[in-house]
Amino acid sequence: MRNLAKELSKCKHPNSRKTKALTKKAKRIIVRNENTQTQNLKRSVIASKVQWFLDHIDNCITKCTATQTKELINSYLSRFDEELEQIAIKQSIGNRKKRQHANREDIIKMTISREREEYSTSGLEMPNIMNEADLAAFRLWDGDLISLQHLKLTRIS
Repeated sequence: MRNLAKELSKCKHPNSRKTKALTKKAKRIIVRNENTQTQNLKRSVIASKVQWFLDHIDNCITKCTATQTKELINSYLSRFDEELEQIAIKQSIGNRKKRQHANREDIIKMTISREREEYSTSGLEMPNIMNEADLAAFRLWDGDLISLQHLKLTRIS
């Protein structure tokens, strides 16, 4: 990108073919970087969800049943309950009219509503823990974003 800026500064006329070609090349690089950042953000969101499931699955289980999976999903959907209670306690203390942790509370509530809606409609995307081979492969995952694509994720509703 630095070389492009240097070459653009050497161009004398703003409408020359060389200037237009360099501008087009710079735009392509910028769009590619933005797309990469978007993909990394999506992967990190999925990775944090998958990591939560990895942390909360019992190590002695080789294959989860439907009821165990449902319990795990319900505990995933209620993972913010304690934090919301803490925020409510802090807000009830004193005679403050402003909400102290309003931003965090709003983010949590939006996340909860989005995930519950996703679970009830199309299903929650999570690792396939009801299959023995997939669960074994899931336990071998090291938390890397690139190796996340090798995990088999299913939608469970």
